Amino acid sequence: MALLEVKDLDKSFATADRRVTAIDKLSLAIEANEFVAIVGPSGCGKSTLLHIVGGFERPDGGAVLLDGRPVGRPGPDRGMMFQDHTLFPWLTALANVAWPLEMKGMGKAERLAKARAYLDLVHLSRYAALYPAELSGGMRQRVALARLFALDSQILLMDEPFGSLDSQTRELLQEELQAIWRRDRKTALFVTHDIDEAIFLGTRVLVLTARPARLKADIAIPTIERGGDYRKSAEYLRMRAQIWDLLREEVLRGRALEGA
Repeated sequence: MALLEVKDLDKSFATADRRVTAIDKLSLAIEANEFVAIVGPSGCGKSTLLHIVGGFERPDGGAVLLDGRPVGRPGPDRGMMFQDHTLFPWLTALANVAWPLEMKGMGKAERLAKARAYLDLVHLSRYAALYPAELSGGMRQRVALARLFALDSQILLMDEPFGSLDSQTRELLQEELQAIWRRDRKTALFVTHDIDEAIFLGTRVLVLTARPARLKADIAIPTIERGGDYRKSAEYLRMRAQIWDLLREEVLRGRALEGA
């Protein structure tokens, strides 16, 4: 049995003059320890899918099962990381990472030790006493990343967490995330509009159709161990061309539908 199963998922939204279908009969399965990246045209329902899995939105039909159980409201079994870092401004970096561990009932000494260990993994140990306003955007996202992994959820849900960062910071954070994932092998579902990011991070890349979202392709990424030079490899360039061809079809189809 897959760790996460999405079965015949439907979701629509009411607008001022009509009802828009965002997701239509979407099904997918994610095994434990996979890092699955999702790409698709803008507005196709990628984030909506993630928010349904996280329990922040309810589907109109279908089912989402985590370890065989239907998901409900947000819970510690599904750790969520948004594009905005969502750190508490009144807590230090260390306290932000430790906060969800306190909510889980972990003792003070243990949670602070674990929080320090994850801050060290994202190279922020010496900034542990600083508040979010005193950190750069990239540093705040690294704190959020440390908090996500420290929570030790069954599955990690990430909604374009690096989308607002400059390209250099983004690539470095991708490498840090890849290194942490190789160490912990946590199951992850990662939404991005960036093909390069999807290939570099994912063990699989799911390509969604233009709205309404359906599964167009499910592509395995062969290489697990990746350094900075992986982006220059023949395998990487081949995968990028394949995914871009699939995505381009959907972008053009979506534009044609909008103009119809």
